[in-house]
Parts: sequence; C-alpha cells; structure tokens
Amino acid sequence: MGSPDKSNSFISSLSFAFSGIAMALKMERNMRFHFISSIIVVGMSCYFSITKLEWLFILFAIGGMFALEVMNSAIERVVDLVTSDYHPLAKQAKDLAAGAVLIYAALTIVVGMIIFLPYVIKLF
Repeated sequence: MGSPDKSNSFISSLSFAFSGIAMALKMERNMRFHFISSIIVVGMSCYFSITKLEWLFILFAIGGMFALEVMNSAIERVVDLVTSDYHPLAKQAKDLAAGAVLIYAALTIVVGMIIFLPYVIKLF
C-alpha cells in the first residue's frame, strides 16, 4: 500500500516522517506536553552543565518518549480505522500501547531525578 506520492526517494521518506512528527505535535495533547517538558529538561541540562554521559541518558529519554508517543498514536489510528465499534481486542491494543508510554514516562522521571536531584540539592 503506497501513498499518493509514488516517489521512493530518501528525501520523500524524510518528508513523510517529518509530516508525521508535525501531525503528532499538532493533534496529540500528550506529544505537546512531552515537547514542552523536553524543552524544560534541555534548559535544565544546559543550566547545570550536565556531563556527556548524562546528556546521553537525557537525549535517549527524550527521543524514546517521542518515538513511543508517535507509535501509540499510530496504533490508535489503525485501531480506529479498522473498527468504530467497541471491541475488547481494540481496547486491549490501545491500552497496551498507552501502557508502554506510561512505563517509559515513569522511567524517564526516574532518570531525570537521578540526574538532576544532586544538582538541585547543591543549589540549597
């Protein structure tokens, strides 16, 4: 199944990917929340001059959160496309995808606390 644009160029692929990210930011409240949170976290990272290793953890946490949120939205769209009626398996698919996002969000909070708590404590 292809898109209306039959071009298979790398540039076209990037365009589709950026379009999906823009759509997620525009249409998904949680994606906007994660985006604003990531700006705050990057600002804090700069302010505290975190180490290179800490930057790696922060960037993987942010990138992973965005990736999971986009996948969750994609799964929701596919389920909605397949059925508009309530179906237990459709609910399970959506709940499982949301659960994956929640697990990763909890992990990112723990990572953030491990990294930033010592810096914040030094301020006081």
